[in-house]
Amino acid sequence: MPLRVRVCRRGDVPPGGHRGFAVPGVTWPILVADLDGTLIATAGVCPHEDVLLVDGHREGSVIVCPGHAYEFDLVTGRCAHDSLLHLRRYAVTMVGDEVWVDLL
Repeated sequence: MPLRVRVCRRGDVPPGGHRGFAVPGVTWPILVADLDGTLIATAGVCPHEDVLLVDGHREGSVIVCPGHAYEFDLVTGRCAHDSLLHLRRYAVTMVGDEVWVDLL
């Protein structure tokens, strides 16, 4: 059974941008990115060394970790530099203008 949590409102994520949101009971922020109008939710830390991805640079669907420049595709979760690393992604459900994310 999924653990669905409310993360933000749709308007909190700028078109083409991304933001991190603290969720009570979750150690890391949830990163929500707008990709051409579709919202993608991921763990907000790099799986390489737990650097905040919220501070990373985005180029389309790729976010670059500010710690060591590892690149992750937000759509697939794949890392361009290390095939063993994978960015955890979460299912997004819209309820009105609220963004809900399934953490499990």
